[in-house]
Amino acid sequence: MSTEQEWDIVSGIGITALAVAVGRAIETVRPDALAKDPYAARFLEEARPPAPLPATVAEAMAREGEEDWSAMTGYLAVRTRAFDDFFQRAVDAGVTQIVLLASGLDTRPFRLPWPENTVAYEIDQPQVLDFKMRVLRKYGATTVCDHRPVPVDLRHDWAAALGEAGFDRSRPTAWLAEGLLPYLPPKAEDDLFQEIHRLSAPGSRLAVEYISDVQEVLDAYAVGDHARHMDADIGSMLHTDRRPAPGVRLAALGWETRDVPAVEAAEGYGRPLDPASSMTGAAFAFAHRP
Repeated sequence: MSTEQEWDIVSGIGITALAVAVGRAIETVRPDALAKDPYAARFLEEARPPAPLPATVAEAMAREGEEDWSAMTGYLAVRTRAFDDFFQRAVDAGVTQIVLLASGLDTRPFRLPWPENTVAYEIDQPQVLDFKMRVLRKYGATTVCDHRPVPVDLRHDWAAALGEAGFDRSRPTAWLAEGLLPYLPPKAEDDLFQEIHRLSAPGSRLAVEYISDVQEVLDAYAVGDHARHMDADIGSMLHTDRRPAPGVRLAALGWETRDVPAVEAAEGYGRPLDPASSMTGAAFAFAHRP
């Protein structure tokens, strides 16, 4: 996120959100699905992404025999379930304000069982949110929570926009940063955690996906099948600078943290990751502000 370029759902970082939707669409039709997203396939059909990204579930399923493709969709299933479970734990603890950072095509406000007094904010580029809401309205998506899209770039004053949307700093919040950190340079990542801390009341929770070695993932991407499935220069979007793990930064701010390696989460769900997957070095950080 080093330039001020904006993007829609079929350009720039936006197209990576479509790639995640592909993984969720495939998982949804599995008989042993870890998570079901009834809208993921709709996003593909409506976006008609540029070749060679699949535009339908049938096209995506036809590639399931390709090793790199299967490994990535398997990882996305585990990641989705891990963060679904995070929100369930937050709700069980009485947290009813949630914020999805760089939400992309996340549909958790519409597909998870929220208490009726839940307020769900999701922050992303205006064009991305416009596309998502148009598709969800077209297919009659409803939610019991108070859903509030916040169309703002995270490089700008997103905290002010969140406040204008009604965010309550006195209320514990469950935050999610899924698929976000590799797109941030180290200082922007640190600023993000500082701002989350400033806005979080005691009892707040945070879930973060992080990758210990982004360069290793890029190297694997360059030689695998992924590159020919994505009409985007992923290497120009990601930041490979070394930085502390999220738990280190959050612990310094007084949060209680625990890390769950993706391979451990996958084993727990009975869906072990392919050892050759470039995402075996990924982890999920869960934090709680006492």
